Amino acid sequence: MSLARVQSFSISLDGFGTGEGQRRDAPFGHAGDRLHQWMFATRWWRGLDEPGGSDGVDNAFARQHDTGIGAEIMGAGKFGYPGWHADPDWKGWWGPNPPFHTPVFVLTHHLRPSIEMEGGTTFHFIDASPAEALGMARKAAGGQDIRIGGGPTSVRDFLAARLVDHMHIVVVPILLGRGVRLWDGLEGLDKDYQVEAASSPSGVTHVTFTRAGVRSS
Repeated sequence: MSLARVQSFSISLDGFGTGEGQRRDAPFGHAGDRLHQWMFATRWWRGLDEPGGSDGVDNAFARQHDTGIGAEIMGAGKFGYPGWHADPDWKGWWGPNPPFHTPVFVLTHHLRPSIEMEGGTTFHFIDASPAEALGMARKAAGGQDIRIGGGPTSVRDFLAARLVDHMHIVVVPILLGRGVRLWDGLEGLDKDYQVEAASSPSGVTHVTFTRAGVRSS
C-alpha cells in the first residue's frame, strides 16, 4: 500500500511550524522565511531556477520531497491566507504552475469547485476527516505515496490519528516564541516509530520517524 509521508517539514527549536500573524503578504507570519532558508540554499532548490547551491546532507534530504509522491493533502492554512475562502479568484500562493504536479486535497470547511492548474496540479476542496482524506488521496495517487504537506495543525491531526507512516522533520536553530506548534498533544508518539537524527553544517537537524515495518523513503 502507498505510504502517508511528511517531507521536509521545518520547525523551530521551540516546536513552531509557522509564526504568528499570517496574512496575504506573510504566509508564515512573523517567522518569515527563516524556517526554510536551509532548503533555499540547496542545489535541489536552486536547480529549479538557478545554478549552484549546497550538495550535502541538506540537499540529500530535500531531494526526497517529491520522490514517489502521487498526491498531497494540505490544510486550509497552507493553501491560503486567513479569509482566502471569501476571494473566489484565490488559487494559492504558487502562481499558475504550482510545484505539486499531482492532485492536491485541501482540507477546508469552505468548499468550492476543483481548480485545475498548469503542470498537472488540481486542487480539490474537501471537508473530511484525516482518514477520509487519506482514502480519497490514495485513490487519486495511482499507487504512489501521499504527502501530508502541512501546515502544523494538519500534520498534527494526521499524527494524532496514527496515519503517518514516514516523517522527515527539520529542526531549525531559531526560537519563534509564538505561532502554531507541531507537537502539542502528541506525548509518547516517538514510541510508534524508529527515530533517527542527522546534523547538518547548516545548523539544522534532520529527524526521521519511520513506523516499524515500513520502508524508508
